This record gives sequence, structure tokens and C-alpha cells, in this order.
Amino acid sequence: MDPELPVVRLCVEGMRAEADGRADTAHALFRRAWDIAADDYEACIAAHYLARHQSSPEETLRWNQECLDRADLVGDERVRGFYPSLYVNIGHAYQKLGQLDLAHAYFVRAAECVSEMPEGRYGDWNRFAVAAGLRSTAAGAGTLVSGPEAGTGAAGEGGGEQAGPWAVDERIGELLARWCARAELPALGLTLPAYLGYLGTDDDRLRLRTVLHMVHAARRLPEDEQTML
Repeated sequence: MDPELPVVRLCVEGMRAEADGRADTAHALFRRAWDIAADDYEACIAAHYLARHQSSPEETLRWNQECLDRADLVGDERVRGFYPSLYVNIGHAYQKLGQLDLAHAYFVRAAECVSEMPEGRYGDWNRFAVAAGLRSTAAGAGTLVSGPEAGTGAAGEGGGEQAGPWAVDERIGELLARWCARAELPALGLTLPAYLGYLGTDDDRLRLRTVLHMVHAARRLPEDEQTML
């Protein structure tokens, strides 16, 4: 985004106010950005930030939908990288409203375009949000899912059934829970990024399998955990 755009400057100022705990000031700045938006692109940006400061799930959904609608109207490269985040936000809004089937559908849409996100922490954070959303809404969407979010049986040899390519064998979640409990930091540091961002692509499977092999090869874990790996 062009940092010189008045709408962008107002939103940056609003985020600073939000970080300082001045929620009312932040909301006023985001509302001002919306009021002065000159086109659909600027309105899309302002609506995104306004959605953060609504008092009900319904209004949050309304502003997130407004943001998505404006992005669709723009329809060019300026908004291409927005879509994973837009779909995640709408998925979260539907999730808070208890409409898990719709929430899941939007998390699936986010997963389909998550590669459009730029590399780096922001892209990683959105990937983590997509993966968590898929797992946490799968049961409500009428599917089974393995993993710590669902509490169902393990996939593969351990029983249970994978809900989709993004579902992870719950034994990995069990290992992570053990490592968190005793602060097994090297194993966690290697495994968590690959696990939290797992969407079931070939690259994701390779990444997760590789880090699990690395942890196993170090042979620093209790024997039962070595066997699980």
C-alpha cells in the first residue's frame, strides 16, 4: 500500500492508537479513513480496519464483507494479496456467529489462495490462522478431523479419519503438548512453524516430515517419543 495515501496514513495512526490502548481514538481514525475514501481500493482498506472495532459479531461480519466486496470491485494486482486475510476474517466472523459450515468454507477459500501472501511474518501468521481455522471448524462443517483442536481419534494407523488434506495426525499434537509442558524448546522451535502452517500441500508435507526426521535424528527425546516419531 502507498504510505502517502491519506487513508493509509489515517489507518496507520489508528493502529498506533490501538496499540496504545486508545480504542475510541482508533475507531474514530478508521471511520475518518472510511469517510474520505476516494475509491473502492481506499474503501477496502478502511473497511478492513473498521471491522476490528465493531461491538457485535454481526457488525464485524458486515464490515469484513464490505471489505471483500470492495476488493472484488477493484479486481487488480493491488488487492491480490489481500484475499487470504479477507477470507480468514470472514471465516472468523462466521465462526463467532456459530455458522461453522460457512466459516469452514471461507477458511478453505483462504487456503486456496494463501500462496498469494508475501513471504515473512505476516504471511506466516495468516497461514497459521488458516490452518487453525480449518481444523477448528471441520467438525461443525460435518467432517471429522484429527488433531488437538478436535479431540478425535488419530489418523492413519491410530484410527480416525482425515477430514481433508490439511488434517494432521493427532499424535503430532500429543508430542507438541508434551514438549510444551516440559519446555522442550529445540524440538518445538523446529516443529511448530511447520505444524501451525500445515495446509496439506506437498510442500507442507515435506516440510513437516523433514523437521520430524531432524528431531528424531537428534535422539534427545525419551524412548517412547522417539518411537512415536
